Amino acid sequence: MSTSTLRYDGRVAVVTGAGAGLGREYALLLASRGAKVVVNDLGGTHSGEGASQRAADIVVDEIRAAGGEAVADYNSVIDGSKVIETAIKAFGRVDILINNAGILRDRSIVKTSDQDWDLVHDVHLKGSFKCTQAAFPHMKKQNYGRIIMTSSNSGIYGNFGQANYSAAKMGLVGLANTTAIEGAKNNIHCNVIIPTAASRMTEGILPDMLFNELKPKLIAPVVAYLCHESCEDNGSYIESAAGWATKVHTARGKGAVLRPTIEDTVTPEYVEKVWSKVTDMSQAKHLEAIAHASGSLLEVLENLKNGDKDAVEDTFTFASRELILYALGIGATTKNSQDLRFLYENDADFSPIPSFFVLPGLLLSMSNPLVGNALPHSGADLTNILHGEQYLEIVDDLPTQGTLTTKGKVIDVMDKGSGAVVVTSCESFDENGRLLVKNQSCIFVVGAGKFGGKKDPSSDVVPLAPVPKRSPDSSVQYTTSADQAALYRLSGDLNPLHIDPSFALIAGFKTPILHGLCSLGFSLRAVLSKYADNNANLFKAIKVRFSGPVLPGQTLKIDMWQAGTRIHFLTTVVETGKEVISGAYVDLKSSPAKL
Repeated sequence: MSTSTLRYDGRVAVVTGAGAGLGREYALLLASRGAKVVVNDLGGTHSGEGASQRAADIVVDEIRAAGGEAVADYNSVIDGSKVIETAIKAFGRVDILINNAGILRDRSIVKTSDQDWDLVHDVHLKGSFKCTQAAFPHMKKQNYGRIIMTSSNSGIYGNFGQANYSAAKMGLVGLANTTAIEGAKNNIHCNVIIPTAASRMTEGILPDMLFNELKPKLIAPVVAYLCHESCEDNGSYIESAAGWATKVHTARGKGAVLRPTIEDTVTPEYVEKVWSKVTDMSQAKHLEAIAHASGSLLEVLENLKNGDKDAVEDTFTFASRELILYALGIGATTKNSQDLRFLYENDADFSPIPSFFVLPGLLLSMSNPLVGNALPHSGADLTNILHGEQYLEIVDDLPTQGTLTTKGKVIDVMDKGSGAVVVTSCESFDENGRLLVKNQSCIFVVGAGKFGGKKDPSSDVVPLAPVPKRSPDSSVQYTTSADQAALYRLSGDLNPLHIDPSFALIAGFKTPILHGLCSLGFSLRAVLSKYADNNANLFKAIKVRFSGPVLPGQTLKIDMWQAGTRIHFLTTVVETGKEVISGAYVDLKSSPAKL
């Protein structure tokens, strides 16, 4: 951290509205650090009435008495060229412009007159523009400049009785954005200060205790730093008050596509359907430039053009806690020393159980209307959908923490008469854009069939594989707990079918059932234990069909057959003898020892 004193020797600063309050503090501080200062102040009241040279003269005298250099300027900021001309005549250049002048004429919207509106906009917005416009050519010629626009919390958030003031202050944010863009190539930086300070404009408005603590002197160092050549910020909005400061910026949500295909139009009904996604800010991002905003819109249009009408995107963040909770949810236990690598983050071989990575695709599908939008008559909800098949493929080495971006779309729809099958495909990428995981889910929607669709899957759907016609090469049994579903759902699959008795009855089950993906996890644990020495790095892919329900507390039997690097398996409930996972297999990366 540098301890050298920040100086402004050789710099010329113009501070508007510098006769009192914040402007005075800016002028005094810059002058004390070596800057030559133009103290601009019309000398009127806080409502813009009258004029006096006294306010500017007093500050100039203070600066000179302290050994600094300063001249007064009494022009209105609306005559910005005259303000800047004072600096050029007195000191030959202008390096810093702090647009600080302002007035208040507070009225409710109904009572705001044209004069109230025009005067406030003239001083705040037009005045800042005219001074900036006049200073810009000089700064461009010398390839250096620092410009400050003064906004307000009233501009950012609004405030009762300040329609004219808040509109002008938000206008200054837009002006600063463009000034920052146009000045960047010539080392002209423009930033926004959002101060809350006691001044002649806020006296009588703020509570006395707050007014007394909001000293302008505490904000001046923030603005001074923004004006220093060492400050690299350009286009920042900095809020400051009472010895505190923070950056403020706008953010844009992920949004939603408002038409199914590029040929379709937008309807109010479809907007209503996806409105919760339009207003969802959980994945909001700050966009640095208009080009970034346009780029994301072009991506949406490209997806529509290419027919990806169902393409959606979601993020999934995880770390050791999520991996351990999932492992416990599918029965991993400290009673088995080989499971410790899945349960203890400091274990030398700590790693995810690969089936954990079904979750990004599952949660994306649950949080987006992928399945319902793919059907001719949308009627998919948690009471009439069943997880039919699941495919998971690990493409690259898996991290133990990070944020994955998952992109998903519908790749097939089949008409099975009693219902419809919707096949979704999801791909998950890490922060560097590296593809890590592929998921494919077949969802059966009860009662959504008979729409005249095809009955057989396309070639894009990963096929099942029957088990060999011989006795199993090995078998493993795991007893689930009565609370297995309650524990597993904490990994993110919150379908009430698995915990709410009333909801289970509506869905056609006497009691809540275990998640199919939980049974998948138990089954994969058996394969890894028998054929991979619990080394998750040997896992490549798994494909299953969910052929029957499991009740929490029942015992699962996993029969396995080895065929090279493919391990076929069949999972049944010991208590009933019924199949619950069939046509299933795990592909390993290398051939295991035959057991």
